[in-house]
Amino acid sequence: MAEPGVTLSNPVRDVCDYDLLFDCVHCGLCAEACPTYVVTRCEMDSPRGRIYLMKSLAEGRIDLDDDAARHLDLCLGCRGCETACPSGVHYGRLIEGARSFVERNHRRSFADRLKRRAVSAIFPYPDRLRALLAPLKLVDYLGLRTALRAIMPHVVRDWLDLLSPLQANSRPLAKAAALTPRADAPTVVVHHGCVAQVLADSENINSERLLAAAGYRVVQLAPNSCCGALDLHSGNAARALDFARANVRALKNSGADAIVSAASGCSVAIAEYGDLLKDEPEFAEDARAVSSKVRDLSSLLLDAPAKPKPEFHCRITYHDACHLAHGLGVREAPRKLLASVPGVTIIEMTESDLCCGSAGSYNLTEPTMARDLARRKADNIVATGAEYVVLANPGCEFQIAAELRRRDSKIKVVHLADFLAMASL
Repeated sequence: MAEPGVTLSNPVRDVCDYDLLFDCVHCGLCAEACPTYVVTRCEMDSPRGRIYLMKSLAEGRIDLDDDAARHLDLCLGCRGCETACPSGVHYGRLIEGARSFVERNHRRSFADRLKRRAVSAIFPYPDRLRALLAPLKLVDYLGLRTALRAIMPHVVRDWLDLLSPLQANSRPLAKAAALTPRADAPTVVVHHGCVAQVLADSENINSERLLAAAGYRVVQLAPNSCCGALDLHSGNAARALDFARANVRALKNSGADAIVSAASGCSVAIAEYGDLLKDEPEFAEDARAVSSKVRDLSSLLLDAPAKPKPEFHCRITYHDACHLAHGLGVREAPRKLLASVPGVTIIEMTESDLCCGSAGSYNLTEPTMARDLARRKADNIVATGAEYVVLANPGCEFQIAAELRRRDSKIKVVHLADFLAMASL
């Protein structure tokens, strides 16, 4: 019960959307769906525990100390709890609000501030990321990655390990569509994201080519701004709103009937622009319209007329990217699409929808928990005996591939668009 003087509309502190906290009935069904609780078995590292923590902070019953901030920081924002929750708790909105509160009111250690500011200053801006990686391309070309790792600080080595050799980063591209789509065909725009267009642009290009081959009219987006997901997850609400406004303008101007992203986290961020900008009269209506057009690649390809596919014999397993499964509720469409490729055998993995530990920039800011989850994910992948693990998010790709490389595994980690491109050649 709230403290005297605290009401649903009058919390002591603006931690999050206070009214939403009361949707939680504290049943605990979310706990086993929470990756951090599965690892730590600590109640305060479960969604129920964090909701209690947010409520206590809002009502002024506890202070925002290092321990409270730590439990909130450790959340991956994967939204597995939303899928498990029988009460429809909007946990994603709650944790994003709480993180913004933490960033405004808690002073982190110098090392933590430096790390987070580096991520914030570089990753949402493709030109900055390209410039940062340019010397690493030369290092990889000369075969000096191992020597570079040996002299780098520990935190930099961990970040380097998430990048496969940049010279070997190219993927086969799907054949360009030979026919011009019908004039009345639906139009689709692929949002290229920020990190994805630098480190995994084949996924964007293959998405566009596969859609064009399926009969859609693909239009280009200009400008292409960061979706804002990294900022929402890290508590930088002001810049997230700036990115959202820029994208709403650009996506509206594209005139597309459907909006796709090769990064599931970006898809969910765009799908929530309507809620994010609901209080801004200049953007609210357009934001709702943009959000309503978000689709996933697999669903659009399944909606198109079926065409004969060449055989591609292999064993694959499928990893459910968190925001695709829990944010958009898409699970069966990618599996159905993959099963339609002649020769493909799908082997389901244990805990296919448990977070791999990538979670945007989480594997950069919380490397210990991220590695624990990567090991758990890799164990489940290896147990399937698959040759490929297919997924729909580049962050998951980098995270899982890094762990499999540590094991000298020959299992290939491939984005859905790149896999379909390979299978079509």
